[in-house]
Amino acid sequence: MVGGGQLARMTHQAAISLGVPLRVLARDPDDAAAQVCADVRIGDERSLDDLRAFAKDCDVVTWDHEHVPQELIKALEEAGTPCRPGSAALLHAQDKLVMRERLSSFGAPCPAFARVPREEPLPFLESFAREHGLPVVVKATRGGYDGKGVWVLNDLDRDARELVDRLLADGVDLLVEEHVAFRRELAAMVARSPYGQGAAYPVVETVNRDGVCHEVICPAPGLDDDTAAEAHRLALDIAEHFDVTGILAVELFETDGGLVVNELAMRPHNSGHWTIEGARTSQFEQHVRAVLDLPLGSTEATAPYVVMANVFGGGPDDGADAVYARYVHVMAHDPAVRVHMYGKRPRPGRKIGHVTALGDDLDEVRARARHAADYLRWGPAMKEHA
Repeated sequence: MVGGGQLARMTHQAAISLGVPLRVLARDPDDAAAQVCADVRIGDERSLDDLRAFAKDCDVVTWDHEHVPQELIKALEEAGTPCRPGSAALLHAQDKLVMRERLSSFGAPCPAFARVPREEPLPFLESFAREHGLPVVVKATRGGYDGKGVWVLNDLDRDARELVDRLLADGVDLLVEEHVAFRRELAAMVARSPYGQGAAYPVVETVNRDGVCHEVICPAPGLDDDTAAEAHRLALDIAEHFDVTGILAVELFETDGGLVVNELAMRPHNSGHWTIEGARTSQFEQHVRAVLDLPLGSTEATAPYVVMANVFGGGPDDGADAVYARYVHVMAHDPAVRVHMYGKRPRPGRKIGHVTALGDDLDEVRARARHAADYLRWGPAMKEHA
């Protein structure tokens, strides 16, 4: 697995029970996966030499993130290394404009969009806004995640002009999309193997603030069967059209007119962390099964409701000793809550772990997950930040 973040760390944990040795390419020995994985190679995923040395003797190469340059993935493929997902599929998770164009070509529901030209971008944005209304959403075509690389422009005034001119001058390619009025955000996660087998997890609701996922609720409360089936069909169709191998997470807007595709991720995803305790087969084990072309596991939920809440840095004391001291309260308060910390250096707003709660009553399960995540961040001072 290329990349040493928490996704590789949790994939390693899943691979252990399958007896599958996982090699990780990490940039730093302190990366989340490098701390726990026995076979770690330190290198840069932007270096072809490092990638070639890493991939030597690997049966399959897969990804912890989407930031490996296309030309390097293609070079590995041309040298005979199986890459799953492959470069052709992964491009659609790397380039938002390519994704939008391809989704639209086979009728997947998308917001109206267009490439922002480098010449006279503001008149183009003004014309787009006249047709589709304000606000408009401007995105970097590549490199954005967790709300980064996305700007909602409510007024195409001087500030918007300066932003767009600066980004284009820095070589950032942009697209513009209509702003979607949505009821809530959903995620449909599926897996697909080279054999062509597919599997779909229950559709979840993702609770986001400032573009960052804070909470995931499984199943999405009040979602009717027809909409859930449509989300599954859409995600499986995308996986087939793009020839995805492994986990595919499709982020969706639920609107008055139906579902709209927001983003794609072709790797384990934050919206699927609940599956470690909450599904018969975690997304991490499922990804390993899929890229190795093993039969896929059951996606059945293990409880009527599962809630995952992210733990963020930025509390009054982020040191490891302080965080671990808070375990006493969290585990004594709720012995059934599950805590996952990633070994990441805390900083304000950074995801450093997550907690999962399961049960029969959604309000109770949600409150338990929130309490544990908030206490791990704030400690006894959490009441001040409620």
